[in-house]
Amino acid sequence: MEKFIWDKNLKVRLVGEGLFNLLFWMYFPFITVYFGEILGFKIAGLLMSMPPILSIIGSLLGGNVADSLGRRPVMLFGTLIQMLMFVMFAFSTSPWIDYIAFIGIGIGFSLYRPASSAMVADLVPEKNLRQVFATFMTVNNIGAVLGPVIGAIFFFQYRQELLWTCAFVLFLYLMAIYYITYETLPKSKKELDLTSPLKHSFKQRWNGYTIIFRDKIFMVYVGAGIFSLFPIMQLDLYLPVYIINNVPAQPLFTWNGDSLILSSNEIFGWLVGFNGLLFVLFILPVTNWFKNWQERNIFILSSLLAGIGTFLVGMNNNIWYLLFVTVIFTFGEIVRTPVTQSFVSHYAPEHARGQYLAADSLQNTLGKAMAPLTVFLASFIPPVGIFSLIVAFSFIGVLLYIKLFRLYSPQLKMVDGD
Repeated sequence: MEKFIWDKNLKVRLVGEGLFNLLFWMYFPFITVYFGEILGFKIAGLLMSMPPILSIIGSLLGGNVADSLGRRPVMLFGTLIQMLMFVMFAFSTSPWIDYIAFIGIGIGFSLYRPASSAMVADLVPEKNLRQVFATFMTVNNIGAVLGPVIGAIFFFQYRQELLWTCAFVLFLYLMAIYYITYETLPKSKKELDLTSPLKHSFKQRWNGYTIIFRDKIFMVYVGAGIFSLFPIMQLDLYLPVYIINNVPAQPLFTWNGDSLILSSNEIFGWLVGFNGLLFVLFILPVTNWFKNWQERNIFILSSLLAGIGTFLVGMNNNIWYLLFVTVIFTFGEIVRTPVTQSFVSHYAPEHARGQYLAADSLQNTLGKAMAPLTVFLASFIPPVGIFSLIVAFSFIGVLLYIKLFRLYSPQLKMVDGD
């Protein structure tokens, strides 16, 4: 990979997001259980579907503004919102204020994400996008290795201190973005947008999204992503509920008559930490192994591994068995991650890259809005029914990916033939 790719913008993002993700994974995997224990799991299941829906607005707005005013101001604003919401969360003594703060954190991140991804796409040649996005994912998931293991203790016993630390790290990252990074939006486009009247600018932005939403190929891609991500998102939703309520405390290993006994909470923390460790160790090698694979086959493989692996979680409660199936569904997530962003980056026209990346986040936000359905249904349906629903969604995703590339491949051939 060329040296010039890693300029100061990318380095600031790499360090800042890596530090924040270490803290993020100390609280996020346990948030559904937290609201479920306080408000009840039926209510928690409904409440957890709301933040992703509200984040859609932030994501679309963030991508839109990033294509006109620039990537940097949107990143600053999104980071500021997250910092303030963590301060509110830390001060809160009410679960409802906690919930409002949690929604605000999601909105702030949804504003930040498309601008941040567009900045990477602005700076990195297309041939290097998979490797660069994989490197970012590796750094981001270093925190996912230790975060859940430590968070199983800190989130429930030292929550305020943890939240204040998240706010402080975001403040440092905000300062770094402001003082170190520079704008990457092409000057010609920025000048064009700034000379347009405000009313015309908003109309132009809305028209841009209506064109994207009429893009049949892209909409099939988003739909396939929603169903395929449904199993992957259960790691933070139904799996903690299932494991904490159904998996008994048991020894991880025994040595000279002594055993390391893990509670249900700690077992879940170890599984999420193991998930993060697999990401750190394998995302770059896996990206390299599959570099010659067609995107179609990678998306299909990902959906199958994630769905089947998550389904198998409900078949046995032994911790070593659970660690084994964690390998299966984690590899389903690993193989798709860098390909998703690189697919959108080369599919989207350059002048609308931020908007397409924002629209791409619909599969995450709508997937997150649907995923808590499992937590709600868990009050009525036994685990085998929930896990069957999860694997069924993954098969629907496979069918949609097959349809996507039947539509997309002829278009590529036409372009190549011109």
